Amino acid sequence: MMDGLLDAQLQNALLAARGSDGPSRPRGQTPDDIRATAQDFEAVFLAQMMEQMMGETTQSSFGGGPGEQAFSSMLNEEYAKVIAKAGGIGLADALAREMLALQEGRDA
Repeated sequence: MMDGLLDAQLQNALLAARGSDGPSRPRGQTPDDIRATAQDFEAVFLAQMMEQMMGETTQSSFGGGPGEQAFSSMLNEEYAKVIAKAGGIGLADALAREMLALQEGRDA
């Protein structure tokens, strides 16, 4: 499931960098928009990694039950957003460079 979600996110990010929602409507994005898209993608990636990494090992000893299970993924998402905003693991930088290069190639 994680691979499918990441593949879809990457495909959407690359389509955005090419400047279209599909083959018929071209539009460009500003570097700030591209950076935000790349940072969002990195946050999704990090959240998925944290979900797999933490698994059930972080369950509290107080027996948080279904509430803890429901909200732990939201907490992982928020942690991932903060990590990505603070510089992350470099994925957003590389993705933003690639997206800008694709957009510039389209305009040439």
